[in-house]
Amino acid sequence: MDRNNFMDDIEKKTGVNKTDIFKLADSVQNANLQDEKTIRQLIAQVSRLAGIPVSKEKEEQIVNQIINKNIPLDMTSIAKMFKQK
Repeated sequence: MDRNNFMDDIEKKTGVNKTDIFKLADSVQNANLQDEKTIRQLIAQVSRLAGIPVSKEKEEQIVNQIINKNIPLDMTSIAKMFKQK
């Protein structure tokens, strides 16, 4: 499967525009993931794109786990954190 087909499939499954996905990926790739403010901005961006609200408590958990390097920094792991209640 080529990159365009893959991204089209993700767009169909998530409802998130592939251009927005690429912008998010660029943001994450260049982000300082030891900076709390940057992490919070990324969480807000992912939340908006995914249409999943993130409580202050959940945001705090995600920030602490990223800063303390308690999670792998891949999109699958991050997506699972957003879905946890």
